[in-house]
Amino acid sequence: MAKKLFILDTNVLLHDHKCIYNFEENDVIIPIVVLEELDRFKKGNDLINFQAREFAREMDKMAGEKAFNEGIPLGAKKGKLFVATGKPTPEVMKESFSENTSDHRILAIALHVQEKFKRRQTVLITKDINLRLKAKSLGVASEDYENDKVKDIDILDKGVEIHEDFDGNQIEALYQHQGIPIDEFPMKDLPANQYFILRNGNQSVLAHNDSVSGLIRRVEKHGAYGIEPRNAEQTFSLNALLNPDIKLVSLSGKAGTGKTLLALAAALQQHKQYRQILLARPIVALANRDLGFLPGDVNEKIGPYMQPLFDNLGVIKSRFKATSREVNNLDEMLKNEQLIITPLAYIRGRSLSDAFFIVDEAQNLTPHEVKTIITRAGEGTKMVFTGDVQQIDSPYLDMQSNGLAYLTDKMKGQDLFAHVNLVKGERSYLAELASDLL
Repeated sequence: MAKKLFILDTNVLLHDHKCIYNFEENDVIIPIVVLEELDRFKKGNDLINFQAREFAREMDKMAGEKAFNEGIPLGAKKGKLFVATGKPTPEVMKESFSENTSDHRILAIALHVQEKFKRRQTVLITKDINLRLKAKSLGVASEDYENDKVKDIDILDKGVEIHEDFDGNQIEALYQHQGIPIDEFPMKDLPANQYFILRNGNQSVLAHNDSVSGLIRRVEKHGAYGIEPRNAEQTFSLNALLNPDIKLVSLSGKAGTGKTLLALAAALQQHKQYRQILLARPIVALANRDLGFLPGDVNEKIGPYMQPLFDNLGVIKSRFKATSREVNNLDEMLKNEQLIITPLAYIRGRSLSDAFFIVDEAQNLTPHEVKTIITRAGEGTKMVFTGDVQQIDSPYLDMQSNGLAYLTDKMKGQDLFAHVNLVKGERSYLAELASDLL
C-alpha cells in the first residue's frame, strides 16, 4: 500500500509540537503558510506560544543543513517531512471562496498535492471543523488529529459506583477494622484508589481501594479549613486531596459541584506540609480576542479571569470570623506569597518542589500542556487538576482531546493517582431555578 500524505494545519502543531512523529511510515507536509502563522504565535508567555517556539526549534534541529524540498527523514520506520511552498489558487476555489485567507492557501496546497500524487492518499489534518468541511466539499479527505484522543470518556461522565446487596458482614468489618485485605475482598480487579459505595438494605459504607496499604478502607467524612463535604462525591474528593500517598488528583464535574473549593480548602488544611500553594488557571480569551485588546495594565487585564479563584478563597474566609486565626493565616500566606493565585502561563519555568499545585479549568489545556505541567513537579509536590469537560472554551479541543480527559484516562489505575467525578451540585435554590428557566 502506498504511503499516505498528511498535510498539517497550524492548530495541530500548536496542539502538540511533536505531532509530526505520530504518522508512522507516512510522509508529513507542512504548508509554508503554516510556518508563517506560527511566526505570529512565537512571542508571548502562554502555552500556545511555547508550542510554536518548540516546533520551530524542532524543525531547525532536524533539518540542519538539509533542504525541506527533498524531505527530511523523521526517524526509523517513519516517513519524511516536507515543506510545501505556496501554490496558485485553483479555479474551483476561486469560484467557491471570495477571500484569500490562510485556510484557503492551505486548501490550495492540499488540492495541488492531491493532483500531483494521484496514487497516494492525501489527508488534511486539522482541528478546525469548518476547514475540514471545506476540504471535504472540494474532494480532499480531512481528519481531526486523534493521536491523543480519549476513546472512552465514561469515567468523566458517571457518578460514584454503588454496589447494592453487598455482603453485610463485609460492610460491618469495614466499620470494625482498619480495612479488609484486597485479596480477601469479594470484588476483584479494582483499580488503584477506586472509590465506591457498598449497600445492603439499611447498611452502607463509603469505601476506597487503598493500593499503597493493600487494603479496602472505609472513607470517613472529614472537613478541611471550614469546608464540610455535603455528599459522598465531595467526601471522596477530600479523602484523595488529603491523602499524602496520592500525589496526583483529577476532579471533574459540572459547575457548582465544589471542585475548586474542595481543592483549595484541602491545600490550606495542609499548608504547613508545603512550602507554597499555587492556584492557577489557563486564560482563554473570550471571542478569541487577545488580552492586548483589553484596557489597563497586566493585572487589570487578567483580573477578570482570576476572579473565580478569588471567589473560592472568599467562600473559605467567610467560614471564619474576620479576626480568627484562620483568616489571619490566609492573609499572611497571601502577603508572603505562600499562597499564589495566578494565570497558568506565569507558572512555566518555576520550581514546583514542596508545592500544592491546583490547576483549575484543566479542560482548556491540551494533553501535551498537561504533560508539560506535570513534568515540572519536583520532590514533595502534589498536583490537582479540576475542570468540566462539558464547558470547553478552546476552539480546538473537545471532550475527547482535552488535557483533563487525557490525564484521567492515562493515569487511572496508578498508585499515586486518584480521580473523582462530581455529579451532584450544591448550588442555592435561586441558582437551580435560574438553570431550569434559562
